[in-house]
Amino acid sequence: MGNLLCCAQVDQSTVAIKETFGKFDDVLEPGCHFLPWCLGSQIAGYLSLRLQQLDVRCETKTKDNVFVTVVASIQYRALADKASDAFYRLSNTRTQIQAYVFDVIRASVPKLNLDDAFEQKNEIAKAVEDELEKAMSAYGYEIVQTLIVDIEPDEHVKRAMNEINAAARLRVAANEKAEAEKIIQIKRAEGDAESKYLAGLGIARQRQAIVDGLRDSVLGFSVNVPGTTAKDVLDMVLVTQYFDTMKEIGATSKSSAVFIPHGPGAVRDVAEQIRNGLLQASAHQQPNLL
Repeated sequence: MGNLLCCAQVDQSTVAIKETFGKFDDVLEPGCHFLPWCLGSQIAGYLSLRLQQLDVRCETKTKDNVFVTVVASIQYRALADKASDAFYRLSNTRTQIQAYVFDVIRASVPKLNLDDAFEQKNEIAKAVEDELEKAMSAYGYEIVQTLIVDIEPDEHVKRAMNEINAAARLRVAANEKAEAEKIIQIKRAEGDAESKYLAGLGIARQRQAIVDGLRDSVLGFSVNVPGTTAKDVLDMVLVTQYFDTMKEIGATSKSSAVFIPHGPGAVRDVAEQIRNGLLQASAHQQPNLL
């Protein structure tokens, strides 16, 4: 119907390329335009001015001989004032952009190691954008932004990198665990040493108290009982402690410990005690016979 009325409609964010008898004539802005087809006027095609995006996957090799796939995202659009160049000078815009992206990435990434490539994604994107801007501006296109969205190493390389990372983390965890156990053992040893030190102080104070008590007892007994020596008093105290100990052992029903004299002089002591006992028994029997 529009052709019969010699009218053409151009949508928003789009321009139309007008030709007269096959020759470029004008760029039609959005709206309704009169095209006398009988005078050779016609629309050769439409050109979108909207922002477009092209995702490019490029396989290349890094400096340390690791094959990676670099994924680049190119955002571009046609310029309204250069619409004729964008329409006539390029037959396939996306293929042209892809070729430039391949060229720049395969010239930049092989200069970097794998780790450096991950760290310098912005520099790679900037190099691609500069090259595309310089090349595509002559064809009526503007490169709005270039992004390196991903760098994908080979699957075996990623698995090896993950294993290396896991091993490093396990090594750090083992070191931390060993350090923690070391601290625990040191603290336990310090606590044990402190406990033994305090126990030693307690025992030393206890023995000092016993010695002080014995000294006071010996001095008091010597004063109250004339003619006794300190050795006599000490022997009496030791005998008393001996009988107290034997009493405690006998009073405990579950006790199975028995103290027996031992050492080289033990036999002599036992023999002397038996001989003295026999002599005392004989001395008591003789008066009875008389």
